[in-house]
Amino acid sequence: MEPNRHHLQTPWHPASPVPLPEYPRPQMTRPGWVNLNGEWSYALLPKDAPAPAEFDGPILVPYPLESALSGVQKALLPEQRLWYRRSFLRPPTADGQRVLLHFGAVDYECTVWVNGVEVGSHRGGYLPFSFEITEALLDGENELLAAVWDPTDVEMQERGKQVLAPKGIWYSAVSGIWQTVWLEVVPETSIRSLKLIPDLDAGEVRIEARLRGVANGLRLEAEVLAAGVRVASAEGPADSAIRAVIPEPRLWSPEDPFLYDLRIRLVRDGQTVDEVGSYAAMRKFSLVKDRNGRERFAINDRPVFLYGPLDQGYFPDGLYTPPSEEAMLFDIEYTRAIGCNMIRKHIKVEPLRWYYHCDRLGMVVWQDMPNGGKENGDLLAVSAMLLGLPRNDTRRLGRFGRADEANRQEFRDQLAAMIEHLYNAASIAVWVPFNEGWGQFEANEIAGWVKQLDSTRLVDHA
Repeated sequence: MEPNRHHLQTPWHPASPVPLPEYPRPQMTRPGWVNLNGEWSYALLPKDAPAPAEFDGPILVPYPLESALSGVQKALLPEQRLWYRRSFLRPPTADGQRVLLHFGAVDYECTVWVNGVEVGSHRGGYLPFSFEITEALLDGENELLAAVWDPTDVEMQERGKQVLAPKGIWYSAVSGIWQTVWLEVVPETSIRSLKLIPDLDAGEVRIEARLRGVANGLRLEAEVLAAGVRVASAEGPADSAIRAVIPEPRLWSPEDPFLYDLRIRLVRDGQTVDEVGSYAAMRKFSLVKDRNGRERFAINDRPVFLYGPLDQGYFPDGLYTPPSEEAMLFDIEYTRAIGCNMIRKHIKVEPLRWYYHCDRLGMVVWQDMPNGGKENGDLLAVSAMLLGLPRNDTRRLGRFGRADEANRQEFRDQLAAMIEHLYNAASIAVWVPFNEGWGQFEANEIAGWVKQLDSTRLVDHA
């Protein structure tokens, strides 16, 4: 299908017929997967209307509804619901294998059915979610239906710079599916996620696995490889961390962004139950004092001056979604080419492949939490800066759009989930919970809490 013509275009174009065909999760790879990007059907209906009997036309997934590349370029209003539909063939499975349905990100609230069976729902516009759909599948062709509601800027959820009426520094809304949708075939007992913890002082990488299914009698084994040659290994009970000691480790830095490959297996009675591929970097982020006693940002205990842009992550034709892998890569490579060694990823969470390219190219990342709540008005922001006016963020939280405890808890939940989701990205050096006082509350407390969640990185709380 052809994208809508827009006054701003990029030189890149979606791959046909499957846009963004690359494997979407570079730090936990398996061979058994199916990309569901491509042409779906869509319908816009009143929010409380039942599922549509007929659809309005085609939409190119994973480009957001409002984007030119989606082929639709319409707004999703808060009083509407966006429906998606497509068919897919059941992937081949062996005895005991399960089929997972993954969504990279959907903005904002999504409910999913397979063959009329509701398989799950999710809230939050920036993080991945998955459903186990094996029991809902039929032999041959299957129907996938998804319904999305997105209030954009009429409510207080985390939304970044999205508004329904873009102007000034405010950008186009992004609604619906905006990252890759895919199927994955896994064993009945499998690795759900990994946590990779490089410890430079100990010369080791710690590996933790969260499992899906029964863990009794399972062991976790890992190999660490440099340029295809095994340099370290580790094994132990699957419900505990294992430690791979790397002799004379090659350290990751912007000048030498070296990555070790990992092979990680679940083993029972000497037989491999599940295996995934991954990678890790041996690096350390910290503060060190210079000769004048001033604290400096350091990589591997060496002071480094960070220089880079505030990267909004918008494309004129795809909005939140890059037209292609080449378009995503161009931004990072250009940033390096002009002499920068850092990107602050501004109030957006990118697809995992973006962080993979930063990892392998040596681009340090400051990662923002997407903003929600109320932003500061121009007069207040300028007055506070010029006059040094303090604002107490522990009381009268309605000023920040944070009066509702449920809203504050959703922020905490999504911040913790973002940190867990991006924890293994070698390039992320700093977490930024709040941007410019926008939606800020209890920032000191939250900074300490973030440091408890991840002691290996720095926190710039506000």
